[in-house]
Amino acid sequence: MKTAAQLIRELEKPGFSFELLPPLKGNSINGVYNTIEQLKEFNPLFINITSHRDEVIYRDIDKGLFERRITRKRPGTVAVAASIQHRYGIKVIPHIICSGFTKSETEYALIDLNFLGIHDLLLLRGDRPDRKSPLVELQGERNEHAIDLIKQVNSINKGVFLDDTQADAFETPFSYGVAGYPEKHEEAPNIDSDIYWLKKKVEAGAEYIVSQMFFDNSKYFEFVKRCRDAGITVPIVPGLKPLTFLNQLTVLPKIFHVDIPEAFAKELRRCKSDEEAAAAGVEWTTMQAKELLSGGVNLLHFYTLMATRSVKEVAAAIY
Repeated sequence: MKTAAQLIRELEKPGFSFELLPPLKGNSINGVYNTIEQLKEFNPLFINITSHRDEVIYRDIDKGLFERRITRKRPGTVAVAASIQHRYGIKVIPHIICSGFTKSETEYALIDLNFLGIHDLLLLRGDRPDRKSPLVELQGERNEHAIDLIKQVNSINKGVFLDDTQADAFETPFSYGVAGYPEKHEEAPNIDSDIYWLKKKVEAGAEYIVSQMFFDNSKYFEFVKRCRDAGITVPIVPGLKPLTFLNQLTVLPKIFHVDIPEAFAKELRRCKSDEEAAAAGVEWTTMQAKELLSGGVNLLHFYTLMATRSVKEVAAAIY
């Protein structure tokens, strides 16, 4: 079976892919299936499944005392990926993240994925815990950065495990992509430093890059140029998210550290309801998609969280 990277390179017409989240703990997987049912007509090249770390929550028990609990709100990344692949026959790419997972937990997840026949991954550092959170991550027991996670995957591909068990190399090695940030990662001191480390991940084995969402195509095209000038030659897939709620005008820049162009912001300020904002979001993302495709992009990747209907409208307009 061809890897995601091979499929991206061999596309002869514009391709479509999207990301979705595992259901909240206790919820049915039918919500995931419903998203796929709405979007499968566009023949997705692959579906990304996000991964989520533990969170600390506090419950007021009485007299000013609080009970501290650790919970994971969205477990099941591996199981959801396997279920989708079995049900739909669509290539799935689970996220594997450093943050919140020990190297041992990562190793067992990779072993399970290998047994399930899932060999495409997106390797990410993941969000760090809130600075105010008392959740402690043990130094040395987890991968600190995505480049460290890449090294672990490379070792497992060779049959080398954490306890020094030596086995035969996997018959089908893991193939993986990484994330890129057209407006730089929030913790990077500058864009050149960000691209320096991105190149290190590509040199270590990453076969493609999926970008963080952006709303200004010039940021993406400039990012690609900088990457090419730095010697990064792998595919760089643009990530798009239709804005669907009025409050996202301020929420998305705060959470994802992205700019919303003034022309788009001006249109959103005219909106009187979420419905109007969603329509403006579809119009803007459709414009972005058409411009990206005319600029030589061969695959568009969509973030579907709270935006499935809008993604479907955009896809219907361009595919």
